[in-house]
Amino acid sequence: METILAGQSPSGGYVACPTFPPYGFSWLRDGSFIADAMSRIGEVGSAEMFFDWVARIVERGLGFGARYTLDGERDESEWPHRQHDGWGLWLWVLRRHAARHAGGARWREAAAATAAHLERVREEPCFDWWEEREGVHAATLACIAAGLGDDLDLSRAEERLDGSLLVLPFLGFGPVDVTPLVSPDGGVHRHLDDVYYGGGTWLLLTAMLGLAEPEHGEERLEWVAANATPDGRLPEQSRDHLLHPETYDEWVAKWGPPPSPLLWSHAMFLTLDHELHG
Repeated sequence: METILAGQSPSGGYVACPTFPPYGFSWLRDGSFIADAMSRIGEVGSAEMFFDWVARIVERGLGFGARYTLDGERDESEWPHRQHDGWGLWLWVLRRHAARHAGGARWREAAAATAAHLERVREEPCFDWWEEREGVHAATLACIAAGLGDDLDLSRAEERLDGSLLVLPFLGFGPVDVTPLVSPDGGVHRHLDDVYYGGGTWLLLTAMLGLAEPEHGEERLEWVAANATPDGRLPEQSRDHLLHPETYDEWVAKWGPPPSPLLWSHAMFLTLDHELHG
C-alpha cells in the first residue's frame, strides 16, 4: 500500500513505475486496477483522487487515450494511444466503488461521456493490453462489456492464448484456461511469443490466476511475495523462467533494468490478499 501511495501524484494519477522512465505515465488500465485495489482495502481517498483525475481529463475534452502525464495532460510519446480497455475498467471500478462506499454522483457526467464513447468504438480495432498488436481483443471486449454492464460477445475477437484473458474471470465472465502460460514454478507468462526482457513471468498475472483459481490462491500469493526485492518492491516480472532469454540483454541496453516497483503488481497482490484474507 505504501508503494502505491508514494507513487500517486498530487493530481491523483498513479505512475506505472516511479523508477523506470518509459513508464512515467498513468495508464487508464493500470490505474483502474490500482484504484480498485485501494477501494477494496479501504483507501477511499486514494481511489477517489484517481477517479477525480480521470473525470477532469474527460471534462477537459482531452480524448480517451491509453495514458496521460501525471498532471493529467495528453501523452505525446510514441507509445500506442488507442486502447479502450482502461476506460471500460474505469467505469467498472467506479460502479463497484460506489456500491462499496456509497456516493459516485460527482463522476456521473464523466462516466456518461465515457460510456457513450465506448458504445461508439467497442467494435473497432485497438491495441492489446501489451501495446504490441492492433485488432479486436477478448480482454478489451471484456473490459468494455463490464464497464457498460453488458453481456460479453467474443464472436469478433481474435484468438490467441494470452495472459490478459485472466481478466474475464476477474470481471465475472467465466473461466479461462491459461495452463500453457504457467511456468514450472507457478508464474504466468504474457504469451508464448513474448520477447520483452526475455519473456519472464509477470507478478500481476500470477495474482490474477490466484483470483481465478482461489483454491490455489495462497500459493500464487506466496509466489508473488517471494519475488519481492529485499526492500519490499514488487517488480513487473520474474527472470526465473524466461521464454526467450537471448533477448533480455537487448532490452537492458535499450531501457535499463526491468521496471521495479510496478504499481500494478502491488495492486494485484493487495487484491488477492484481500480476497483470501479479508
